[in-house]
Amino acid sequence: MNLNWLAVIAAGLLEIGWAHSIRATDGFTRLVPTLVCGALTLAVLVVLDFGMRGLPVGTAYAVFVGIGATGTALVGMIWRAEPVSLLRVTALVLIIGGVVLLNVADRLVGDHA
Repeated sequence: MNLNWLAVIAAGLLEIGWAHSIRATDGFTRLVPTLVCGALTLAVLVVLDFGMRGLPVGTAYAVFVGIGATGTALVGMIWRAEPVSLLRVTALVLIIGGVVLLNVADRLVGDHA
């Protein structure tokens, strides 16, 4: 795994923190949580920009969004008592499967596209 992929993964993990930081801002009325949310926003963009420089944009972005969406939902279910159901878990599995399949497709096709 190269540095670009590590950056995309790190950006996805930062995205999870960013998504959960929004609630703490209380509609962006609380200064410190709002500053944390803003700092996470900038961090996500900077790290994602670095990661995408050497990767196919579509695949890198799909991995980033997949980590962010799946991770945010899982954190919500595990630590914030958000609903857990077979349908929600199936949706998360489909997101992960789609991202994996897209990555495999890029590797199989390579530079032949």
